[in-house]
Amino acid sequence: MSVNRARPWGGQPVVRLRGVCHRYGTVTVLDGLDLDLPAHGYLALMGASGAGKSTALALIGGLERAQRGEVVVGGQDLDRLAGDALAAYRRRTIGFVFQHFGLLETLTAQENVELAMALDGVGREERRSRARELLDAVRLGARSSHRPSALSGGERQRVAIARALANRPRLILADEPTGNLDAAAAGHVLDMLDELRSEHGCSLLVVTHNPVVARRADESCELVDGKLRVP
Repeated sequence: MSVNRARPWGGQPVVRLRGVCHRYGTVTVLDGLDLDLPAHGYLALMGASGAGKSTALALIGGLERAQRGEVVVGGQDLDRLAGDALAAYRRRTIGFVFQHFGLLETLTAQENVELAMALDGVGREERRSRARELLDAVRLGARSSHRPSALSGGERQRVAIARALANRPRLILADEPTGNLDAAAAGHVLDMLDELRSEHGCSLLVVTHNPVVARRADESCELVDGKLRVP
């Protein structure tokens, strides 16, 4: 089953999975998974612990390779990418937001955002300017010189969102982005993700086990026994 209902933005899907299978040892986590995410779409992928949500995200993000089936993102067949081309795909097509923030504690908020661009060869002045712009967009411009230890959980996740947008990705992958936040901070982070998705014209795929988070998306579906179930 696929998720690809008509939406105002139309166009070809940014993410297209067909017949994707993946196993860890004797455990099948994805069993013929089909999934479409349209351009500028916002999809919540739900499921119990161990249902394969994070595995699906890892395959789409190019962190793992599907053992069987087709994973196409932004018109690129990930099975055909390797080495530098795969690394470039992860830097330029995908923006990652993780539950545990993934910030470097020795760097300031601005330096964390700049690092994503430095790894892609962006010049010093350009990356400084864009980092400041993004931190202003997530309302952390005044705290750009603070290290993660001096920021609240919600603020750290907002830095992570700014970093995810640094290289202008077509797709943001968020793995339980509110899992370590209280309800108020979670609400602010979800508001910001949706707002920035609209402003920057990217698509958003959020993995969550929380139905409150899933209801914020344009579409939601559930992984059950390695396949999609649409409510």
